Amino acid sequence: IPKFKDIYNSKVKSKIKINKKDKILCAKYRKGHFEGVLAVINQLLNTIKARYMFLGNKDYQQVYLIKKFVKKKFNVKIISCKTVRDNNLLAYSSRILNLSYSEKIKASILTKELSKTFNKIKKNIKNLKKIKYLKGKFSKFGIKIEYLEIRNKFNLSKKFNRNNFKLFIAFYINKVRLIDNF
Repeated sequence: IPKFKDIYNSKVKSKIKINKKDKILCAKYRKGHFEGVLAVINQLLNTIKARYMFLGNKDYQQVYLIKKFVKKKFNVKIISCKTVRDNNLLAYSSRILNLSYSEKIKASILTKELSKTFNKIKKNIKNLKKIKYLKGKFSKFGIKIEYLEIRNKFNLSKKFNRNNFKLFIAFYINKVRLIDNF
C-alpha cells in the first residue's frame, strides 16, 4: 500500500474547479465535494494510467462530472454501472448501514414512490406536477428533502422531454443523507 507522500508527492497542488453551471444538485449543497473527487481521480489516473473505470450510476452526477473531466485529459473509458438495489428498491450504499430497520423501511417507501412517479412521467410528461405532491408526502414521514429535481440525463440541464429525463433526489432520514435517481 503506498504511503500518502508516494501518492501526493508534488508540492504543487493544482486546484480543480467545476463550471458554475455544474454546481447543481449535490454540488450546490456539498461545496467543494466534487472538486475533491476530481482531484483524487486526477491523481489516481496520473498514477495508474487506467484504460477503464467502472463507476456506479447511483452517484449519477459524479459519474457525469468525472466523464466530462477525464474526456479531455486522459485516455480512459468510463463504464457506467447500473445501480444495485435491494428487494425494496433501496439503492445499496454504505450509508444505509447507519439506518435503523424502521428508517430503511421509510427510505424504501420513498424509493418505491419515486420509481412509480418516474414511470408515470415517462408515460405522460403532464405527470410532472406529482413531484410537488411527493415533497409534501415525504415530509409527513419525517424525511427532509434536500432536493427533488428532474433534469436532462445527458447534460443535467432543465431542458428535457419524456425520453431524456432523470429524477434526482437527496434526502435525510435523521442525520443520514441519501441520494438516488431514476
